[in-house]
Amino acid sequence: MATFSQSTLVKESDIFQDFLCSACQGKKLDKMADFYCESCLEFYCGNCINLHSQLFTNHATFGREHMKKWPVAKKVEDFLLKCDVHKEENVKMFCDEHSELCCTNCAFLNHRHCPKVTLISDIVKIQSTDLKKLSDSIQTILEEMRKLQCNQEASLQYVHNSFDEQLQKIHETRRKINAALDTIEQKTLHEMKDTLTKLQASRKDDIDKYISLQDELKQLRDAIQDISDKSKLELSFIATRKCKDKIQHCETFLKKNSLGNKVSITFLPNIDIVQYLSKLSDLGKIEHSAQTLMVQENPNKVFTVKGKSEHNVTIPSDLEVCDFRAICVLSEGQVLVADSDNKTIKLLDQQYLEVVSHCSVTILPYAMCQITPSEVAVTLRIEVQFITVNNRKLVTGRKLQLKHACFGIACHKEDLYITDQTALYKYTLSGKKVSKMFEDKSGPYTVNRCAVSPTGDKLYITNKTQHKLITLARDGSVLATFTDPALQEPFDVHVTPAGQVLVCGGRSDTIIQVDDEGRKKLAILATQEDEMVAPRSVCYNRHTASILVGLCNNSILVFKVQ
Repeated sequence: MATFSQSTLVKESDIFQDFLCSACQGKKLDKMADFYCESCLEFYCGNCINLHSQLFTNHATFGREHMKKWPVAKKVEDFLLKCDVHKEENVKMFCDEHSELCCTNCAFLNHRHCPKVTLISDIVKIQSTDLKKLSDSIQTILEEMRKLQCNQEASLQYVHNSFDEQLQKIHETRRKINAALDTIEQKTLHEMKDTLTKLQASRKDDIDKYISLQDELKQLRDAIQDISDKSKLELSFIATRKCKDKIQHCETFLKKNSLGNKVSITFLPNIDIVQYLSKLSDLGKIEHSAQTLMVQENPNKVFTVKGKSEHNVTIPSDLEVCDFRAICVLSEGQVLVADSDNKTIKLLDQQYLEVVSHCSVTILPYAMCQITPSEVAVTLRIEVQFITVNNRKLVTGRKLQLKHACFGIACHKEDLYITDQTALYKYTLSGKKVSKMFEDKSGPYTVNRCAVSPTGDKLYITNKTQHKLITLARDGSVLATFTDPALQEPFDVHVTPAGQVLVCGGRSDTIIQVDDEGRKKLAILATQEDEMVAPRSVCYNRHTASILVGLCNNSILVFKVQ
């Protein structure tokens, strides 16, 4: 009788079960079976089958290469037979009206009035099944579900990134409000200090006047006392007149200031500001927008070129001929180019006609990839520089210092992939090294540029020296190697949001589209006839449905595609 392992290797489903050797189980040993005897209905491992074959020379046995002749695993059989509603019952009938499998309980409770409830044992006599076709259909649906899951995971990461970005905007808004209030406060304080200064000056003038009048009166009093017994009539008359004039002057002054009022400074708040702020419930409106997930997009849909234009992307500060080794299009449509020879990152307008912002970097920039909706990472040969687009301005941020050279770069979710021209490394966004995924030391530039599929299950690297495009699995194992006479010294590789793979041949002056498996050429999109000379970088702009190609002659080429 068939015996099944209860501690088996699970592969995508917990109903996958292997078989144990029946003879070994009798010895209380759990050993995987390698053969099945349909005469004995028993399973045998490699050792036990030898003894069985000696005893039963006429029995037909089947190894794992003929597992189609092995019985169905009991757990698989139970999984299929058990009723989904009444777990203790087996499915035995089929209701044609409701297209439902049913056990005896289901048939009695839910289908006793249905005109056609047939025993499955009778149906299979007249109706065949195509399990291969069903398996293919399930595989197709699983693939679509996997794509949907990957898109939803990407959407989840995108919303987290957008949350972080908008959180910064909220903090920035608060800082601006604080700065505006600080300015108003400083102006108010300055006005109050001016008022204090003026009042202090006025009171000091009055005090000085008091002192001066008192001194004058004291002098007159002393003078009168000196001449009072000297019989100096003329002096007495003059003193009398001066005293009367000064007394009158002082009396007038005293009368004018007799109230002795106290002056104070009072602040009357601008109630409009307080009332306006009290009416507000937030710093701004929180909105969300949804972008259609590209679940149904075909990664092998071939681009058709509908037109071409060339754009000069120079700025007055350029000292060398521009060499555009990298192009990146952000989620909102901003286009950035890395000008290698001028050590500059440039932000273009959406028509590629003007450089709206630029920033210098310390070392020759080589490759670039998007990190968040507004942030890119640029390799500078020995480090990775993060740059943010903020209000149409480029702002340099943090740096990653690595222990090896930095050339190609790609990002998927929290994973950062970096090449050093002979190896591909995996890092976290914080700069922690995860692993060395792939290495080829057969020559220079064997692991030059890299790109990652939208789902993250495939990585593409260019081998410039040996004219190859190599496709890797998520674990770094080689899935495919592509070569073609039309692809010489492949410089850059790019994957569109739909998964289409674009490669530029630096020496063959071509842009080639390769299938997403990295095995065959789908189309040659541009050649020397399109003024394609030594292409350095390639990128797809889904906002304008165009392929952007960076050259080393001050220009980028824009191919309108469909």
